[in-house]
Amino acid sequence: MNFLNRKDPSSEKNGMERKLVMKLDCFVMTYCCACYFFNYLDCQAFPNAYVSGLREDLGLVANEYSILLSMFSAGSVVGHIPHALLIQKIAPRIYLPLNLVLWSGVTMCLAACKTYEGLCAARFFQGFLEASIYAGSMYVFGSWYKPSELSKRAAIFTAVGQLGSLFAGIMMTAMNQSLHGNSGLKGWQWVFLINGLMGIPVGVFGFFFFPDLPETTKASYLSREEVQLAVERLPVKKLDSHDIHWRTLLPKVLKSPYIYILAGLSVVGGMLEAFAFQGMFLLWLKHNRARFTQTAITTYPLGIQAVAIVSQICAGIFIDKTGQRIPMVVFAAAMQLITAILLLQPHLTDAGVFTAHYLSATSFIVNPVMYGWANSILQRLGDDAVRSVVLYTMSMSGLLLYTFWGIVIYPATDVPYWKKGAITMVVVCFAYVAVAFGVKRLDGKTKSSQFNNSDDEAVGEVVSERRMTKIG
Repeated sequence: MNFLNRKDPSSEKNGMERKLVMKLDCFVMTYCCACYFFNYLDCQAFPNAYVSGLREDLGLVANEYSILLSMFSAGSVVGHIPHALLIQKIAPRIYLPLNLVLWSGVTMCLAACKTYEGLCAARFFQGFLEASIYAGSMYVFGSWYKPSELSKRAAIFTAVGQLGSLFAGIMMTAMNQSLHGNSGLKGWQWVFLINGLMGIPVGVFGFFFFPDLPETTKASYLSREEVQLAVERLPVKKLDSHDIHWRTLLPKVLKSPYIYILAGLSVVGGMLEAFAFQGMFLLWLKHNRARFTQTAITTYPLGIQAVAIVSQICAGIFIDKTGQRIPMVVFAAAMQLITAILLLQPHLTDAGVFTAHYLSATSFIVNPVMYGWANSILQRLGDDAVRSVVLYTMSMSGLLLYTFWGIVIYPATDVPYWKKGAITMVVVCFAYVAVAFGVKRLDGKTKSSQFNNSDDEAVGEVVSERRMTKIG
């Protein structure tokens, strides 16, 4: 009867895996979400400060505000690929917290800027440093989490950023009311100072507790068995997984379809987000300010962010439970198609406009779809350097798109009727589904041919080396 008392090895392993994932959520997921929260908080602090006295105090004129926004975007675009490479050579435990501490310092410097030129320089470096966090977090998620765990976490991560955007406005109001004039500083200056000070302790925490990657972690809260399980539950990595020499990395990236197809998905996904991302509902409300109070104008758009947060998280949960992404692709596209058809009506009722713009928030489903999907596909390559470059390129592609997309297709001057934008959105909906099926095909190919192009002996050597490292 002793066999009745034996432990089921699979049950014991499942229990250990649940414990491991819970620890990862506490230290990896929570930390990355905190960084992204401060990223959004700092990004939104500038436009809030601009309308709260910064423009008058520094004497900004004409299109200098637009140029300052572009300086941040320029810094971000320039920073993406360097970040993708540096995170391969500098441990994430050092690299991500270091960038948080540095951009927090730059944010505080914004409070001391006295000239337009100083603001331009600070905004550029702020954008450069903050470009590390989104794709960097996705890269780390893909280093620890299985495909069935990625989409929900990508959704929660992105939703936390939107919460940071909400909090930024509340914080600006509070600073203007409580600290304006204290120590000779204006309310907008206090916002920059406090935002920066809030981020630094989080960065310091990361230096000590962020766990790096499974193969290199020395985190005290992970047992040797948990580290071994973390390595074994993901695809085996190649010996040169972190090699960033241009002679080897460039061919691997440019001669494969991954960067083109996945960056294409990111670009079309960014196009799908246009109505919600461009803030056109706010512009429509302001255009009709004779019929809406100022409180209504600033409050009603919050519903878009609420729908975005809920829809993203629900989509992420659905994808992780079913492993199916196409239903969410079709759902997001269908919702944007309905939005576009409604907004094509030149004399749509207020109820119709509200419905259309709230439905547009479901477009943010593209984030858990594309980043969870990309990580799942790229994990199978066993090459962290390639995965990092592709993920950062996806993030950069979406940013590059909005250097011109909103201005050309959805200009603020078209308010209250974006006919051109709505027609474009109809086309984008079908293009998004088509590109998604291309990614589905790529996904199927990588599943069926996982490591088929790798030398079996080399793979065996990697496995052996990993085991020796873990046991040692």
